[in-house]
Amino acid sequence: MKFRIGSRAAQATELENISQFFENLKNKLTQDLTDAIQVQEVASQAQTFVENKRTELEPVVSQIQDQLRTAAAKVEEQLKPLAENMQAQVQPMVDDFQKQMEDILNKLIGQARAIGN
Repeated sequence: MKFRIGSRAAQATELENISQFFENLKNKLTQDLTDAIQVQEVASQAQTFVENKRTELEPVVSQIQDQLRTAAAKVEEQLKPLAENMQAQVQPMVDDFQKQMEDILNKLIGQARAIGN
């Protein structure tokens, strides 16, 4: 009789251990599933946030680009006459310098020919 009582006690303990194992497994799976759902929700919220901000910023970016184009056109408008004026002032000096260099070169060539003859 003692053998059976001990055996039943062992079975009860084993049954309790198995029950605890399944309870722990159920709790872990529930927690893992909850965590996965929360991660998915956070990812979805982040995606929605990014899309909303992109939608909000597109008109602002477009407006800034338009303003930059306008500013660049105005700067070009103002600088073009200055550049043309500078070119008009510098070009005669460049032409004169080039003429002087040509004269010096021709003189040197003439001297070299005279020495060579």
